[in-house]
Amino acid sequence: MPNYIRVFLDGYGGYASYVWHEITHPSLHNYFYWLIAISLFFMVLEWMRPWRENQPRFRKDFWLDAFYMFFNFFIFSLIIYNAASDVVVSFINFHVNHLLGIDLKAVNPLQSCPMWCTLLVGFVVRDFVQWWTHRLLHKSEALWRFHKVHHSVEQMGFAAHLRYHWMETIVYRTIEYLPLALLGIGLYDFFVIHIFTLAIGHYNHSNITVSGRVTGGILGGLIGIAIAIEAFDIHLLAGADSMTRILAVLGGVVLGYMVLAPIMKKVFNHPEMHIWHHAYDLPEDKRFGVNFGISLALWDYLFGTVYMPHSGRDIRLGFPGIESFPQTFVEQATYGLGKE
Repeated sequence: MPNYIRVFLDGYGGYASYVWHEITHPSLHNYFYWLIAISLFFMVLEWMRPWRENQPRFRKDFWLDAFYMFFNFFIFSLIIYNAASDVVVSFINFHVNHLLGIDLKAVNPLQSCPMWCTLLVGFVVRDFVQWWTHRLLHKSEALWRFHKVHHSVEQMGFAAHLRYHWMETIVYRTIEYLPLALLGIGLYDFFVIHIFTLAIGHYNHSNITVSGRVTGGILGGLIGIAIAIEAFDIHLLAGADSMTRILAVLGGVVLGYMVLAPIMKKVFNHPEMHIWHHAYDLPEDKRFGVNFGISLALWDYLFGTVYMPHSGRDIRLGFPGIESFPQTFVEQATYGLGKE
């Protein structure tokens, strides 16, 4: 039986050291600066080409949402979540091993697969689990009270992506841990997936609109870059010269722009779709929500939860009763824990 108190203390101290190292040692594997870089990228896009032109650059609650970004990903983890999650992970591993004879730390059905395959499977499985979890947050009255914090956004922008109650972190991570552990998704795999989904989440909530051709070109370009630099165990161009690698990137952009364009907004979530998820007014038969996609839109198409009657650019956001919903971080962080 593991010493859970020791696991908790080690997790707490270890994560504090990790956060400090993240801040003081910028690198390509540094989540802290990836968060800042991706956020600044979408901020500039919103300022240059805003979809809702009458929305102020620093929209309502922008600074509150900016604080949420760092709280949910760093401060909350530093205070308790990372250490507590280490205890839960240890508990699950111990009992799954004893009850089912499965060592989650050793099992890895994807161990013989190249890294690109592991990342693709991990991304799709995680998004599928999160899609159902998201639906649960809307269907369960108790969980909806926590999820209301995210839906209290009244002017949409990229930083709204990370405005959510800290209890959501516990719900999502608890539900998604076991399937990802059974697949053998490692820490570095999770890091790559997390950065990719962070960018998509910022995009979904941002005050911009982009055609499928552009997003297809970007995705094709990213695939081309991965092929060119032989990242993620992709060795199609082993021994190729620099010109060939440059052509691979350009070819990826062109193919993405031409071929992927028609399906991009059916496969991936996007602002025009996600704005309806935050709509104040929905038909009675859709009162439990629509467009639940986190990164992928295809689950909504497969399970019939798509709702986009028009562009939705200027629709009212929020939910009935938002006028009296708490406005400060402390009030929102404690919302849902007691009687409403």
